[in-house]
Amino acid sequence: MFLKTSFTTLVVGVFVVYVLHTCWVMYGIVYTKPCDSPKGENCITPFLAGNPKLQLSIYTAVRRNAEGGHTLIHREDEFDVNSKFERIVNVSLPKKTRNNGTLYALVFVHQAGVTPWEDPRQVHLVAQLTTYMVPKPPEISLISGEDQTQSQKEEAQQKKRRNGNPAAGGPTSTSDHPYSHWRSRLTLNIVGDHFLFDREYLPGDVHRYLRVFQNGKKMVYLPLLFVDELSNRVKDLVEINSTSMELPLTISYDSISLGRLRFWIHMQDAVYSLQQFGFTEKDADEIKGIFVDTNLYFLALTFFVAAFHLLFDFLAFKNDISFWKQKKSMVGMSSKAVLWRCFSTIVIFLYLFDEQTSLLVLIPAGIGSMIEVWKVKKAFKIQVFWRGGKPEFQFGKLDESERRTEEYDTLAMKYLSYLLYPLCIGGAVYALIFLRYKSWYSWLINSLVNGVYAFGFLFMLPQLFVNYKLKSVAHLPWKAFMYKAFNTFIDDVFAFIITMPTSHRLACFRDDVVFLIYLYQRWLYPVDKTRVNEYGVSYDEKPKGKTHKD
Repeated sequence: MFLKTSFTTLVVGVFVVYVLHTCWVMYGIVYTKPCDSPKGENCITPFLAGNPKLQLSIYTAVRRNAEGGHTLIHREDEFDVNSKFERIVNVSLPKKTRNNGTLYALVFVHQAGVTPWEDPRQVHLVAQLTTYMVPKPPEISLISGEDQTQSQKEEAQQKKRRNGNPAAGGPTSTSDHPYSHWRSRLTLNIVGDHFLFDREYLPGDVHRYLRVFQNGKKMVYLPLLFVDELSNRVKDLVEINSTSMELPLTISYDSISLGRLRFWIHMQDAVYSLQQFGFTEKDADEIKGIFVDTNLYFLALTFFVAAFHLLFDFLAFKNDISFWKQKKSMVGMSSKAVLWRCFSTIVIFLYLFDEQTSLLVLIPAGIGSMIEVWKVKKAFKIQVFWRGGKPEFQFGKLDESERRTEEYDTLAMKYLSYLLYPLCIGGAVYALIFLRYKSWYSWLINSLVNGVYAFGFLFMLPQLFVNYKLKSVAHLPWKAFMYKAFNTFIDDVFAFIITMPTSHRLACFRDDVVFLIYLYQRWLYPVDKTRVNEYGVSYDEKPKGKTHKD
């Protein structure tokens, strides 16, 4: 006889297996099995163990293979692998790069006193110093029509001159054409550990960075040089135009552990794969920020918390859908709150779409908007009929109990409107006068989304008022509420651990206050488990099946 397993139990089981598998994979990334016998033939010894005198040389070229010439921009004569430094150099841009072209950095670590091309045991990597991205349009005052800053005016004038001169590298239209941008940071790392690799357990991710040579009977590997592409952020990009004769480049160097190097390689490959699937530079930048701006230990904690956040989101989603799928009556439910949630999710989706947010955030927001539209259809009993290719809408009638709930709901919204409307209108007028946006559409969307974020919690109050009038909370989806409460608590913890704006912290706190009032109402108006429902069955009784005589 098999035990009946619920869908929720199955999902939780899969989640636990996923977390354990992820922990095992992460352990395999950060841990590398060393060579047991240093004098054995299977060991690959480090070249840095002999303390050689090294030199760091960085060149620029318009081609990856340095064909057409190269220019030395920086050199560290007494290069210490275990040191840490940051240098700022001015890089002259070739004409091809200024004409919307590219530029590469050739990074060499070689023997001191000779050029890289004379050293057979040099290691080198190629990094791209430019990338293509659509420039952000200038923000203007919708009343005066003036640009936000004088620098934006100058940039616009330069762009116009470039657009009018095809020889300068600018196209005839700047609507959505990507331009070459300068990556103002170049981050380099070398593994400082004198790690002994075992040939039989050589990690595949390190293999492509490993250069070895034979020294007698021993295999020796050269320094593991790594260019950190994750440190290239959108905020550091500078648009290149025909007048940009030279631009500053910040060269940062630090030693790195082998475990951290392997983790960085995997994350860098993941970001590159997303870009190959069509993710833009801005999408990749949001993912980079997760790894670059966070400590690795805190990142591991964030993974576990995010995993539980995803689990609670899914369970809340599943219970909310089940609740509304079986919902036949709106007794005790605030239809105005349902309508507001639908409106707010659509506004947030349009805002994210206008800001060109990552697809990882945009797609779930779009799905959530469609679900809220479906809930509005269920709440207002809307039926859609197609006649002659045109949709016709029919609204269902309310019974006596639903009409009483609707009266309480309307009364609560009446009181709420005295506070809500002046706040929203005042915020929109303030944004129109003192702030600057790309267009009227952006102003409208930003005003609406600011109203949603700032005053959205007020629309949770009508449901509290309806519960107070009916002296009951049995009509609410409490399972979905509890899962959402867990997520709110997680958001609260991270809002105070991570540096976040005060407005975001207050938003998390006020949602908790409203939920605590819901819990108080649940204690104040307990469900009568002995009451017999319309099917003749009480809460504590099990449905009795029919008996048949043989």
